[in-house]
Amino acid sequence: MNAGPLVVARGLSKRFPDGTLALDGLDFDVLPGRVTGLVGPDGAGKTTLMRLIAGLLLPSEGSVRSCGFDTASDLPEIRAAVSYMPQRFGLYEDLTVAENLALYADLRGVVGDERTATTQRLLDFTGLGPFTSRLAGKLSGGMKQKLGLACALIRTPRLLLLDEPSVGVDPISRRELWRLVYQLVDRGIAVVWSTAYLDEAERCTSVLTLDRGRLLYDGPPEELTARAIGRTVLVRGADRKRRVLAAALRLPEVVDGVIQGRAVRLVVRDGARPPSPPDLGAPDAEVIPTSPRFEDAFVDLLGGGPKGESPLSGGNRPAIPGADAVVEAVGLTKRFGSFTAARDITFRIGRGEIFGLLGPNGAGKSTTFKMLCGLLVPTEGTARVAGADLYRSGGQARARLGYMAQKFSLYGDLSARQNLEFFSGVYGLSGRRRREAIDRLVGAFELEPFLKVDAGRLPLGFKQRLALACAVLHDPPVLFLDEPTSGVDPLTRREFWSHINAMVERGVTVLVTTHFLDEAEYCDRIALVDKGRVIANGSPDDLKDAARSDSLPEPTLEDAFIGLVEAADAREQAA
Repeated sequence: MNAGPLVVARGLSKRFPDGTLALDGLDFDVLPGRVTGLVGPDGAGKTTLMRLIAGLLLPSEGSVRSCGFDTASDLPEIRAAVSYMPQRFGLYEDLTVAENLALYADLRGVVGDERTATTQRLLDFTGLGPFTSRLAGKLSGGMKQKLGLACALIRTPRLLLLDEPSVGVDPISRRELWRLVYQLVDRGIAVVWSTAYLDEAERCTSVLTLDRGRLLYDGPPEELTARAIGRTVLVRGADRKRRVLAAALRLPEVVDGVIQGRAVRLVVRDGARPPSPPDLGAPDAEVIPTSPRFEDAFVDLLGGGPKGESPLSGGNRPAIPGADAVVEAVGLTKRFGSFTAARDITFRIGRGEIFGLLGPNGAGKSTTFKMLCGLLVPTEGTARVAGADLYRSGGQARARLGYMAQKFSLYGDLSARQNLEFFSGVYGLSGRRRREAIDRLVGAFELEPFLKVDAGRLPLGFKQRLALACAVLHDPPVLFLDEPTSGVDPLTRREFWSHINAMVERGVTVLVTTHFLDEAEYCDRIALVDKGRVIANGSPDDLKDAARSDSLPEPTLEDAFIGLVEAADAREQAA
């Protein structure tokens, strides 16, 4: 086997007709038999680089060779050696699993006995054999990604390009996807994996880090992580962790901060001393050193996370009269024919609390979420939101609720301003109150340069900003967020959560679903749902404690998620 690089880029630049410089003078190699991670903020140039490597775009300057072929002149050879799985699900949702595989086999010229053998091998490889007659649009997020991978492998490539393949995929399916990819790597295939999840970057052999089209780092992830040794601490024992985080981000020596369960995780500047508890307004807290993560070093490499306070901070929402719990679900059950999607879902959420609803794809989270929003009527059970019965006084409940849907739910053909005006009208705002609400959120989310841009054409991070702005125009006491930061980069995610934390400190109650478990650390409590039922309920640290064992003394929340789901499945099979 040729041990030389499968991708060679020299002076690689790409400028688009509108003058945007997407990539600027990149030099790097990609070696066979390894996973090379591609990370960077939104707009860094990751997808553009993928398309250049695949020969779908031509360089403006410099060159890139894929599998020994020049992308500017050898496209037939590149298409035979390179497979590309795009960021968005590129399959046909109205075709079955088998029909999608057959279509891609036709496109790649795989026929006869070779097609039969290859299709069966890929169905076995991905575990999709029992689902060949299911429409692709009816698959779970994890199964869609497995089908996309199978279609990309219909002719075995030398180089596989995966553009954010795990976005919207639950932790169990993500681990399965990684297992499949490493089976390919063991056969000598080179994989380039673009990701917004930085824990995935730690699983790569090498990492390319981009920012604004420039290559900031090229090497093993552990070498970048080592740059943050001695600069990461946990603040434990603070009564108000969100206030501690806000105080820390005002300090010049702190370059990054996130909530990690009951603690606050901080990264300080090189050569700086960590802040003391009094500096953080928490004299009874404890500041202790902790090992750095790749994400700590990555954010530091980019110049640090967002600083200062959210413009949404300040003020205080009054308590809701007569409401012991701001959100309450009692015995919520939803059946579709003989299928029970949610079974006896029960929980209570207090004022100023962040409550996470987690679970595998297809576990019943979205069904529960829709029942609590009034979009689905339960077969059994009741729900109250902000003191109102959701099914007897639905209009009153929904008026007190802000909702940000899982998929971009705004109107793509309307401008950002038109979306804001439309939703303010839906929420009953008019006149001066309407103008002030729109102006306040345009400033808070820095939307001014994009007000005339159609929402469908906004960069992903600004789409999410606009969606959140529309959800909180009427200053609701309750906010429902369905996978609000799916696919966005760590810096945008931090900014997003700074706004949520600010609203929660004012007394807003938040219900959130997410597959990004580092993000779930922001929750005060979590309900873990599997096969339509709640299998665990507690703080992030409570769930990690439940998964702790001699073989896993310091479990992550992902470890706890997978361990608790597997244990519940084992109990069900044994019953």
